[in-house]
Amino acid sequence: MKISLLQQMYKDVLAGIPLAKESHQYSSLLSLSVEQPPGGDESCHQRHLPPPAGGAGSPQDTDVVVPAADDISNSFANMSSSFCPREVMLLQLTLIKMMVAKAESRQIEATTRQKHCEILVLLLKEAKTDSKLVSLLGPRDRLLSHMASQSLASLVYFQLREENALNVTWLSFTLNALLGFPGNTPVADCLWTLTTIIKEVLKDAVLPKAGVLKKLLAPLDAVLEGFYNAILFHHFDSHHYTSPFSEATTNLISFIDLLEALLASRTELESPLRCQRVLFLKVSYVLNLISSSIPYVIKKKLILLLKKCVLHKSREDARSGSVSLQALPVCEDMLALSNAVLQVVSLTWLYQIPLDEKSSYFGSSEPAPGDDPRGGSDQTVLRALSLLVLKALEFKIHNSAAEAEIKGDFESSMSQLLMFWRSHLKPLPQSHPVVHHCEWLSLIFIEQDDDMWEAAKALLLIYLKLDRLQHDAAGNLSQKEEDSWSSLTHAGGYNPHCIFVFFLEKIAFDSSVLLDFLISSETCFLEYLVRYLKLLGREWRQFVAVCKHLDTEHGAFQSVSPAEPPPPAEQSCGTAESLQDAGGDSAPQTAVSSASSPDCCVFTAERGDNEAGSDSLMSADSAALPGSLQSLVNYDSSEDSELESDGKECWVNTKQVPSNNEGETRRRGTGCSYVADKWKICTSEVLPLKQEGSHHPSSCWTRVTSLDNIIPIRIMLYKSTKCLEELQQAISRLQRRNLFPYNPTALLKLLSHIEKMSKNMNPQ
Repeated sequence: MKISLLQQMYKDVLAGIPLAKESHQYSSLLSLSVEQPPGGDESCHQRHLPPPAGGAGSPQDTDVVVPAADDISNSFANMSSSFCPREVMLLQLTLIKMMVAKAESRQIEATTRQKHCEILVLLLKEAKTDSKLVSLLGPRDRLLSHMASQSLASLVYFQLREENALNVTWLSFTLNALLGFPGNTPVADCLWTLTTIIKEVLKDAVLPKAGVLKKLLAPLDAVLEGFYNAILFHHFDSHHYTSPFSEATTNLISFIDLLEALLASRTELESPLRCQRVLFLKVSYVLNLISSSIPYVIKKKLILLLKKCVLHKSREDARSGSVSLQALPVCEDMLALSNAVLQVVSLTWLYQIPLDEKSSYFGSSEPAPGDDPRGGSDQTVLRALSLLVLKALEFKIHNSAAEAEIKGDFESSMSQLLMFWRSHLKPLPQSHPVVHHCEWLSLIFIEQDDDMWEAAKALLLIYLKLDRLQHDAAGNLSQKEEDSWSSLTHAGGYNPHCIFVFFLEKIAFDSSVLLDFLISSETCFLEYLVRYLKLLGREWRQFVAVCKHLDTEHGAFQSVSPAEPPPPAEQSCGTAESLQDAGGDSAPQTAVSSASSPDCCVFTAERGDNEAGSDSLMSADSAALPGSLQSLVNYDSSEDSELESDGKECWVNTKQVPSNNEGETRRRGTGCSYVADKWKICTSEVLPLKQEGSHHPSSCWTRVTSLDNIIPIRIMLYKSTKCLEELQQAISRLQRRNLFPYNPTALLKLLSHIEKMSKNMNPQ
């Protein structure tokens, strides 16, 4: 009879139907019978399903057959005899948790919510359900213990919310469990319950979180700090963690989850409690655990927790503003964490962390077909460790005044990090080798947008601080001193212009990707971009030099000097034979061999998989093919693959256009030639290519323009500024239509300034 009533109550609560009977009857129905052994016999641990329709008594009843959905409701009521006490108790625990959720829901009628509250109060005051739930916690029945801890957390949260009171029974149990460690008390269940309560408080949009959290955590403050010392230091023994399924491992993982919840709750209090700060102040315990022989799953959770610690400072600043009541403890905490992290990084701590563990794959421990079978380092942990070091460096340098200390810490930690990256990030066989230290950042973080911009912002702020110290110490730097300073930033892998250009290259100079980052609230790209554009306005010359250096270093611009330069008066223009109509399909482009035109200038893309379209300064329409050399010559047909040239020159861009005369195809061409040690550009007028039936190519007169001021053409510079220009145009369009999520006026002003500098430098 009881199970039938519980089943009906479950249906009513689930559907939000008002409960018709007296509250005492429902509280009696939900009262737990813990006098009987909750485990029951072995059959009680098996799931009982109703028999299939018409199949009662048949020999096939021994096989488990799942009934149709329509049959569950009808056969549910006939299952009373098949339920053991354990299953009845599980249904009661489920109902208690459901009723707490319904009592808090604003979608339920007020009278129904009031009825749920009355029943829950009776369960706490008269039925002593909280004491019974505590007695169910422990390792005897893990499922029952887990459900009991969830229900207990719901009831404690209900009392905090409705009565602004802390459950005394739960508090006494928690204090005894934490103080009794290591003992036989169910520590994991205690930690799970506290973690769940904190998360429920943080999710509540109506509850005054500061007061409730203080009421919840203040009685546990000192005890939690003592437990932190005990589990991570005083009573830590790596031999207890040989198995990821041991009780010690379960306790430690549960405590890590609690530390994460305590970290998330820091911003709700005007002054964080000691239990919310202990992770920062005694982070050395965690760092020692990470380098010990504990299971990899625990190391990974601890590393990701430390990553959240260094990122939490940014969220606290954004939440509280520039003037914060938390400023002093937050700075003390971050400084303590940063000092501890940089101290171990300067030694061999990074190399004591094994990152060659097999990554987890969805539904399997093996990679999917087509994935890289070589395995390699765990990229998630690699990024987390890298960001931890970079953010620690940022905070330490920002809060240090001594120049020698700043440079010493940075150079030591950054050199360790660069070696760490080189040892764990293996380039793919078809990709180019990493020859520039500034490229490592985009290679490490390209798959995680939010982490990438946090890391880029950290290095940008470090650069600004070091640059300010450099200029304060020396005043106006000479050209030699500036070159030396620039070389140091490249060698250290933190030159902001290199980092930005490498990132643009990785996204194929696609402005729509930058627009997505600006619109998204999940990254700090807006803050980074504003800071960088301000720097770019001051260091435009350094940016141009970086782009030129990358063109030379990575083969974006290749030139072959002529063996015998032509006389100064020589003017030439390339011609080509074409039998293809103007409407012909365009064919894939092929690289122009320097053998056919030894003196020509060829632009190629050798950047590997991450390179996309290459646009020349003279509007070349070339589609890039990853991993291959690309020409910027736009052929309109595969029959134009051989380009005849007359003189020391080559085509940069050719385009067929239809003429007014039928059967005639015209070509407008742009070429470049080497004349008297100077590059020239020759642009032909619209010219007839070939009349049908003719066998001789036509010639053309050309206009020769000196390009001393912009040749050799800077591919990286052009593509980077073009990307920013397209971003400016896209933002302006969205702003005119009132579709941009915030006011981008300041950002557009910075982008406009960059565009003016670019055009002033490269007049057409």
